[in-house]
Amino acid sequence: MPSAHVFIATSLDGYIARKNDDIDWLTHFSSLGEDHGYNTHIARMDGIIMGRGTYEKVLTFDQWYYEKPVLVLSRSLDPASVPDNLRDKVEVLAATPAEAMDLAASRGWQRVYADGGQLIQSFLRAGFIEDMIISRIPILLGEGIPLFGPLVEDIALEHIETKSFPSGLVQSHYRVKR
Repeated sequence: MPSAHVFIATSLDGYIARKNDDIDWLTHFSSLGEDHGYNTHIARMDGIIMGRGTYEKVLTFDQWYYEKPVLVLSRSLDPASVPDNLRDKVEVLAATPAEAMDLAASRGWQRVYADGGQLIQSFLRAGFIEDMIISRIPILLGEGIPLFGPLVEDIALEHIETKSFPSGLVQSHYRVKR
């Protein structure tokens, strides 16, 4: 079975987006030009499994930033809705985390980038996340869409390292204990 890895940013108070899905606070911060390790992270991945919300948000960007194959997990999107220019890059599936990881394994993927708040939550509950790199942006949103949600049981993490950047971003790397 492939391992799943998270690389995501939150506000200091733990939100990945505003309640209306807006991430202007994040895209503005990303434009400051610091290398926070995303390119190194994605280079180690064989493919990406992302949630519907993240996929729909990324579709609003000026360009498609992913070079790796992308599986989008959604029970509401029609697989035929993928834009023509992305048909060879994106596949929409109505699949469980286990089914998606089985498909990734059948394609020879060893390492999967898991992206999207609800998808990360479901992959954590299923035990598929190996590690998480969480970047905290120095902004308080007060409310929004949280990265983490309710859990059936605690998930213990091992702290690997924390880095700070001149911009004020603080990035922590955790391994999920099994």
